[in-house]
Amino acid sequence: MKYAGMIKQSLVDYPGEIVAVLFTRGCNMRCPFCHNPDLLIKPKILVKPVDIEETIEFMLARGSFLDGVVITGGEPTLNEELVDDIARLKSIGCLVKLDTNGTNPAMLETLISHNMLDYVAMDIKAPLEYKKYLQACGKLTSENFFNIRSSIHLLRSAAVKLEFRTTVVPALHSAEDIVNIARYIEGSDKYTLQQFNPRVTLEPGYAQVVPYNQAEMQALAEQCAAHLKEVRVVNI
Repeated sequence: MKYAGMIKQSLVDYPGEIVAVLFTRGCNMRCPFCHNPDLLIKPKILVKPVDIEETIEFMLARGSFLDGVVITGGEPTLNEELVDDIARLKSIGCLVKLDTNGTNPAMLETLISHNMLDYVAMDIKAPLEYKKYLQACGKLTSENFFNIRSSIHLLRSAAVKLEFRTTVVPALHSAEDIVNIARYIEGSDKYTLQQFNPRVTLEPGYAQVVPYNQAEMQALAEQCAAHLKEVRVVNI
């Protein structure tokens, strides 16, 4: 499959590991606060695509330095070729982390059942109520809403490192909303609260939204902490 681009080295995308990052193009959501809009619409800057053969060659040449690959997007699971690409990466000894919005539980189940994922980070856009979720993600079928809930339950019972995460946007999320998400994933190992960054957004109006400050983000994390093993705050 053709990837929209690659970061050749990252110390932050896979906790504790040094990885390359592959970006897929296309998404079945239109989150107004999306910070990678060029992956959803016609890119403003043309970047040479990267295919799996180039990626394999790159990883083999740097196998002593890089631990694995993170595949993000966009939404990677929209691409049927993803399963074969991950199998190729695993065959040369790469750790693989997948970032997903959870709308394709069937693919997640296939990847997990064949031990092809080492780490999954799933975005939870809002409390698990259809209207709230639709507002946060901009585009949502009832089928995909059901799929998202199915993915949460699948991942919580899977033998894979797991992180749930929410980009916290004041225009969309109250403190009560974030705590409701924490309650829904009660007992999970890790929940990451990402501080909204208005610098680049899909919907131009969101550039005017003032993010929660660091103290407010920490207060949200503390309210969630009673429900989860680890809650952390990060900037994006």
